[in-house]
Amino acid sequence: MSAPVLRVRGQVLVGPEDVRDELWVIGGKVSFSPPASDADVQQLDGWVLPGLVDAHCHIGLGPHGEVSREETEQQAITDREHGTLLVRDAGQPGDTRWIDAREDLPKIIRAGRHIARTRRYLRNYAHEVEESELVQHVRLEAHRGDGWVKLVGDWIDREVGDLAPSWSRAVVADAVAAAHEEGVRVTAHCFGEESLRDLAAAGIDCIEHATGLQEDSIDTFAAQGIAIVPTLVNIATFPRLAQPAKAKFPRYHRHMLDLHERRYATLGAAHEAGVPIYVGTDAGGSLPHGLVAQEMAELTRAGLSTLEVLAAGTWAARDWLGRPGLVEGADADLVVYGADPRHDISVVADPKGVVLRGRVVR
Repeated sequence: MSAPVLRVRGQVLVGPEDVRDELWVIGGKVSFSPPASDADVQQLDGWVLPGLVDAHCHIGLGPHGEVSREETEQQAITDREHGTLLVRDAGQPGDTRWIDAREDLPKIIRAGRHIARTRRYLRNYAHEVEESELVQHVRLEAHRGDGWVKLVGDWIDREVGDLAPSWSRAVVADAVAAAHEEGVRVTAHCFGEESLRDLAAAGIDCIEHATGLQEDSIDTFAAQGIAIVPTLVNIATFPRLAQPAKAKFPRYHRHMLDLHERRYATLGAAHEAGVPIYVGTDAGGSLPHGLVAQEMAELTRAGLSTLEVLAAGTWAARDWLGRPGLVEGADADLVVYGADPRHDISVVADPKGVVLRGRVVR
């Protein structure tokens, strides 16, 4: 069934400084010229953004690992209904390739399965390996994902009683080098301080959460262009996550509360230094899907302007991930709002219309 011809009128935010009066959707693709022949045209009016990007999401993941196809589908639909049309799946034990054949579900860029140290991550999520196996698993996951590999950079070490790096600096450097040899980028889950320095020295491309950034590591990240995806809606849960460990691991408990307490200041300092920042929710696992608007609002609390947050969840994020926005001939993936999101970030929480691959899906 062919996609309808759509005429989208109002304020089409092609880029932060590129605003058009209208956009056409012809054959499911973006066009800035009307159709050559008469056609039945469906019209949408409002303020238009490229489909939102959740750069840290887990479609197909639940609290105990892989979920059913039915639950996976509902997670994807929930994200779509909130305007998220492109997802970077930051670690997934199951196979969600079947989603790629569904024109009504968001597009996914996969990072393969998490690679963690043995007994140093959530059960049923990751390949749990020792240092001698890390490079091998990185090379394998490089061919399972879509240009990304995901490491678990730190987690609680029960012998230490606190967060500690999962890998030695030398081994993680070999792992990142292997990924780059395979032509993929590397990201890592990191809460604490020390792992960030080791991964930066290894030449990593991105860090998830990055709550342990300090002045020296912020300077390094900025100089090397290492991106961060803060997932502030996840960091908000740190006190609850740490509470069960309070009696047995008091250092860990205090550390997590401290990271939580200074989260906005940490992110604000990174932003001021020029560290690239992108929107991600960490949906899946323990968090529900459809949180992209909440994450965008959280980023403004850390000092990013509304326009910077919109870029981090649309234009800039798509450039970073190598996916087009509202450009001639690209798939028409866009969200329509009833008010101007550049003036009020809360507008993104209430899409008026959602178009995916040229079809109105909401």
